[in-house]
Amino acid sequence: MEGPVRIRQLEALNALADHGSMTKAAESLKISQPAVSRLLADLTKDLGFKLFHRQDGRIHLTQEARFLLPDIRRVLESMSFITEAGRNLSNQKAGHIRVACLPGFATSHLPAIIAKFMADRPGVTITVEPDRPERILEWIVGEQFDCGITDGFDGHPAIEHETVPIRSVCIFKKGHSIGKLDVITPADLKDYPIIHTRRDSTFFGSIDEAFKAAGVPLRPHIEIRQFTAACELVRHGAGLSIVSELDALSYTDRDVDFRPFEPSIPHNLSLVRPIHRHPSKLTLEFMAMFEESLKQLRFVS
Repeated sequence: MEGPVRIRQLEALNALADHGSMTKAAESLKISQPAVSRLLADLTKDLGFKLFHRQDGRIHLTQEARFLLPDIRRVLESMSFITEAGRNLSNQKAGHIRVACLPGFATSHLPAIIAKFMADRPGVTITVEPDRPERILEWIVGEQFDCGITDGFDGHPAIEHETVPIRSVCIFKKGHSIGKLDVITPADLKDYPIIHTRRDSTFFGSIDEAFKAAGVPLRPHIEIRQFTAACELVRHGAGLSIVSELDALSYTDRDVDFRPFEPSIPHNLSLVRPIHRHPSKLTLEFMAMFEESLKQLRFVS
């Protein structure tokens, strides 16, 4: 054998086997008949044996060529699959994404985004792993996930991030008297028990400062980690809370209502990914779609 065969040579032999004619083989490959003859001549030279002979005006493959034909067709099928897979990857139609997120997102806002993203991407698969912010950052730093959705992110040299400030609102059980107000301030909440995030969180610190600035005592009632837990507690009549409008919206059909809270306090949501790992086009497309879904909820100072 003189040298490695080329895919185009194998395509020529396969076309000849299918059509039994140089002319028809050339038509199927959309090249000239002399081009097919050259490809087959080169393949014959590379392999070191004859590939066909003519008999009764027709072309017949040799036994050696017929022996190779099943393997040749498997190679061509594999190349076709690789070409199609590459095209799908380029068009964000195939691939796999691993997403880490806060527990609340896994059951509220994220499912709708995933469904929309995958609607015209039948070859795409996705893994969603919810956990606390500390764990999400560990995964992203360790490059175990392609991207993450978290809050309270203060920066890390191994993480690329985009922070989206989301408006905050005061939530209450539907029918509550405070619903008569168009805007709710600390003064309006002075007599109500407040369900709040952890005391060591930046968000709680901002709320506490707002109450102090208004000269109104904050009445801490129940401390929680996630806004979805606050929404559930409010739904069951356990008190009022100040949360991200994004979370509040997911509970408007579950006996929870809300009003704007002033002074305006942003809840910073961060989209994160490993900085030392080049993201796939699919990952970037997903992150862009998720960020776009937050556009109407952005806090504007």
